[in-house]
Amino acid sequence: MTTRSTPQHSQTAAAAALEVHTLRTRDGHRVWYALAGARDGVPVAVLHGGPGSGSQPGALRLFDLRRFRVVLIDQRGTGASTPHCSVRHNRTDYLIADLEAIRARLGFARWGVLGGSWGAALALAYAGQFPQSVTGVVLRGLFLTSAREVRGLFISSRKRAPRAWSTLHSAAHCKRPATLAARCGDTLQYGANEARQRAVALAWRGYENAVLASTSPRGAARRRGEPRNAHDSQRHTRKLIGKYRIQAHYLAHRCWLGETRLLSLARRAAAAGVPITAVHGARDPVCPRGNLRRLSRAAPSARVECVSAAGHLASDPALHARVAHALAAMFIPTDDEGRSNMRRAA
Repeated sequence: MTTRSTPQHSQTAAAAALEVHTLRTRDGHRVWYALAGARDGVPVAVLHGGPGSGSQPGALRLFDLRRFRVVLIDQRGTGASTPHCSVRHNRTDYLIADLEAIRARLGFARWGVLGGSWGAALALAYAGQFPQSVTGVVLRGLFLTSAREVRGLFISSRKRAPRAWSTLHSAAHCKRPATLAARCGDTLQYGANEARQRAVALAWRGYENAVLASTSPRGAARRRGEPRNAHDSQRHTRKLIGKYRIQAHYLAHRCWLGETRLLSLARRAAAAGVPITAVHGARDPVCPRGNLRRLSRAAPSARVECVSAAGHLASDPALHARVAHALAAMFIPTDDEGRSNMRRAA
């Protein structure tokens, strides 16, 4: 493969040379992934959140690229992967199989995994199913894929952003709060009214941003890299429809995991000797801090850290610093002999 960058990832390419590849699956998906950093560095796969968000350029700032070999992956239907926003053959077991296929193709005997939010759940599930392939797992803002968390986002969190929630509720033509997530999912399905799809996607993003901003000292709802006025960007709106179509698809099925199974997989990974570190914002409005306690009960060897005054997003300075520290502490040995043992094997 030649080194190139796609428009979506041009910002990343400017910061670090990317080697861009595509995994073609037997069921018609093309999964985008790219490598950055030292060729002989410690390999770590980065699993984005959402579900449906796509990889983020800022993730590279967590790593010393002179010592790491970072693999960014756009999960099925997201980012530069195609078919875009497709939910066909798009389940957690397929994503896990894609990860293992990418690892094997790259020739890594084992690699580390970093996951944030939904990506943290996927990282635990992958490590539990393929512990022999994983050197360690670092989690940020752990999501346990429970119905409790989904209810918290769509019902309980409306108190944090009542106006934005009301807008979403209206856009989805929802009659009862308990059915809001399902109504959003129905509206975003293929073939649904396009105007309503746009309205729900924009309202969902507005509500999400308002909830996240509710714990931010600056109250900044706009995310880095987004248009200042999403309504003026048709391309951005199409991306939002795709993101939330996939997210609704996963949430409707508890991400094909559920809390009990996910914690069982975490327990299995830990029992196999996979080190786990979880870093969580004390003010996370999306994933409850109690998730750390649940992880600790399932996998007592896991190292957990609750960062005071930090929220959910990886861009939170305090959270960013602690995740970067956790990555270095787990994967970068202090002696040359240990470092050579962690590098990739052909």
